[in-house]
Amino acid sequence: MLAKGSFSWIGGMALFTTVTGYFSKTLPGLISILFFFLFAIGFALTLFFFIFFRDPKRTPLGDEDDAISPADGRVISIQDRSISIFMNIHNVHVNRSPLAGTVTHIDYKPGGYIPAFNKDSYVNERNHVVINLGSGILEITQIAGVLTRRIVSYVSDGTQVERGERIGMIRFGSRVDVIIPDVYEFVVAVNDKVRAGETVIAVKRSKIREK
Repeated sequence: MLAKGSFSWIGGMALFTTVTGYFSKTLPGLISILFFFLFAIGFALTLFFFIFFRDPKRTPLGDEDDAISPADGRVISIQDRSISIFMNIHNVHVNRSPLAGTVTHIDYKPGGYIPAFNKDSYVNERNHVVINLGSGILEITQIAGVLTRRIVSYVSDGTQVERGERIGMIRFGSRVDVIIPDVYEFVVAVNDKVRAGETVIAVKRSKIREK
């Protein structure tokens, strides 16, 4: 399965590859070599886009009230109720809701493209999504990386989202921050690898005490 909005990227590059491939076979001499070179680049980029825009099916782990990761990647920071997950270029870049709730606010801000793991990335393009869980407020911030040129949102104010439901994507390298309600506690650590819509990242404190 491919992510929403990916068909124009893949289709455009596939068309470029087809056209350059045709001219590489029909034009003479050095011109054909040039077009073959362009064909090779187009073919490689088409394959890359197919891999990058993949959107595999995910089955959430844990219980319904366990918060799952919004992104594929590596945990790079945990502070109080906030967690940061860095998405490398090879990760799936579709983001998912950690818990079920209602989107109450979305705040998109354009900005620069400093590497998303950098402490100064607060100036980067970002999309802040607030979700009312009924039992508290959960906040997700999608942050663009150095190669990213657009954050794509699949939700809007008032959207009801399910646990693990797709809420958007960030193109070509990025970071996702999550602020959980104070009734939750993280169960992952820095440098842990997580998978969007699958890995449990936080559970209610009452559940930890029960254990």
